[in-house]
Amino acid sequence: MDHLPTIILMVVLVIMSGYFSATETAFSTINKTRLRTLAEKGDKKAERVLTLAEKYDSLLSTILVGNNIVNIMLSSVATLFFIDVLKETQSVAATVSTAVTTVVVLIFGEISPKSLAKESPEAFAGFSAPLITVFMWILTPVNFLFGLWKKLLSKLFKFKEDKGMTPDEFITLIDAVEEGGEIDSEEGDLLRSAVEFNEQVASDILTPRVDVVGVEDDTSMEDIAAVFTKTGFSRLPVYNDSLDNIVGIVHQKDFYDGPRVTAKPLDEIMKLPVYVTPSMKIRDILKFLQKAKSHIAVVTDEYGGTLGIVTMEDILEELVGDIWDEHDEIIEEFTKLDDGSYKVKCSADLDDLFEVFELDEDVESDSTSVSGWVMEQVGRVPVVGDTFISDGLDVKVTDTDSKRVLEIVVKLAPPETDEDEDEDED
Repeated sequence: MDHLPTIILMVVLVIMSGYFSATETAFSTINKTRLRTLAEKGDKKAERVLTLAEKYDSLLSTILVGNNIVNIMLSSVATLFFIDVLKETQSVAATVSTAVTTVVVLIFGEISPKSLAKESPEAFAGFSAPLITVFMWILTPVNFLFGLWKKLLSKLFKFKEDKGMTPDEFITLIDAVEEGGEIDSEEGDLLRSAVEFNEQVASDILTPRVDVVGVEDDTSMEDIAAVFTKTGFSRLPVYNDSLDNIVGIVHQKDFYDGPRVTAKPLDEIMKLPVYVTPSMKIRDILKFLQKAKSHIAVVTDEYGGTLGIVTMEDILEELVGDIWDEHDEIIEEFTKLDDGSYKVKCSADLDDLFEVFELDEDVESDSTSVSGWVMEQVGRVPVVGDTFISDGLDVKVTDTDSKRVLEIVVKLAPPETDEDEDEDED
């Protein structure tokens, strides 16, 4: 019974060692966003944990100092205990003490508490916050000295750490949060779209010049009404001689006066066009359109000609996906055929094509559309019947016009054999 106080002291020291280890793990893995949400709802415990997390340097030094003190005390007490117990073999007492203390501290002071704290970091941080706050107050002088030491190290080594998060890192974080179940797939897609939104430019989303529907400035009002009816568009570009010289935008609401076509001439009802460059960020185009109170921007090329147009709807669709109204014709860009191949509209995005076939999207191509990629591979304006194999895909051209390819049929190319590779090398 003489050893009971010593045993109780060692048990308390092991518990304290586990407490400090678990507290360190808990505060290093807490979800601050979740805690802020709880704190905003009036959770005092979450608010206390956030306050401590903001003082992480002082918190960490308190934990490390406290953990070292209890571990050193445990080692000293254990050594005296085993020397007293093993009086007849004191030569091995220190070895036995070291072995036993090491195993006990590893299991009960490090591995087990850290594993448990990692499972529920917010809950354990809330539990440990009151006591660790007391220790931080007791060790204030020590924390002050360590703070000075950290400043000295920073001046000596001049660390330049970028604390910002890159878009790729943020997307990785979104993937992790989605896998953890905090957000669903639709919310994840919206967040990824928001990240990619900042990197996209006008040339990524524009409607190409060849697909732009406009009216000439000398077109009759009856013919313009027919174009509005046929296309279902609410706005049409107005050009002089060719689409390279767009002089205005006519709005359907200005074109009609009640149920009838307005009596005003076209040049009085059309709005002045807004021009942007292909490299302009779409986030800047959105602000530009809002400021100009316009829904359409004309994208000009380096020679001042029309490269295409970008609409407010195009920009918003990059954030929230396709926006359909009752006039839109739903076009299936990828149609699966019975033999497993796909019929592909060449207006589709090139990355979408490779995503359908679950292939690497990092393709070396100057084009963003399937049409441009096909023309790169063929080396000329394709004709019906042209075939090629590239980037793991077997492609056959099935529809064209005089200027571009309209439709292809695509399937996975058979894997290359050793004989094929030898022929390529020859």
